[in-house]
Amino acid sequence: MTCKNCGTGITSKFCPDCGQPAMLKRIDAHYITHEIQHVLHFERGILYTIRELVTAPGKNVQNYISENRSRLVKPIIFVIVTSLVYSIIAHFFHTEERYMQSIDSHGIESKLVITSNIFRWLRDHYGYANIIMGFFIALWTKLFFKKYGYNLFEIIILLCFIMGMTMLIYALFAIIDGITHQSLILYATLVTFIYYSWAMGQFFDKAKKINYFKAFAASIIGFFSYLVVILFIGITLDILIK
Repeated sequence: MTCKNCGTGITSKFCPDCGQPAMLKRIDAHYITHEIQHVLHFERGILYTIRELVTAPGKNVQNYISENRSRLVKPIIFVIVTSLVYSIIAHFFHTEERYMQSIDSHGIESKLVITSNIFRWLRDHYGYANIIMGFFIALWTKLFFKKYGYNLFEIIILLCFIMGMTMLIYALFAIIDGITHQSLILYATLVTFIYYSWAMGQFFDKAKKINYFKAFAASIIGFFSYLVVILFIGITLDILIK
């Protein structure tokens, strides 16, 4: 028997060169369940990851970067899944629709068509939007905490975990918003920035109080940098097509 992947001769259950099984298992319910668990890294559990990021985010992300990368859900997957959770909840309670109606009531959508479409796309694709926004925050974080020696990609990993948790915070407020019919977006945003500051301050050095203020500044400036760039691109395109 030869391996169907690399052509090497096989005398056991697995190819000695590439590790491909000699006989592939039939695709069934067990296979699909296992694949979902593998992709989302549910061996430890997404609830376990959330708990660790609630109790000691800085310490656990440090451990993920430098020691053990099997304890937590993969960061990119985590932020995409949590963003999906928020999107489903916001859609169910129609919270985003009310915010967009508020914008449209001021005539912004009719005046800046491309800009409105860009923000609508970002709203509908929170996972990608968070990754883009995280890049801007990462740049400022790298600048404010450069003496700690973390590279830009390690900081982006930190921010993926943090942004995943902020999506869950927004999801919680969206549920309360939907039940009470009270707009809580400003309170949700305040809580998320507090979590940003606390998690990043813990990550770099929880004993230094200045780190929490620097983390807050990095998140605020990064967020507004992201908005300014998006607005600049959208408004520029709106002007050019008129």
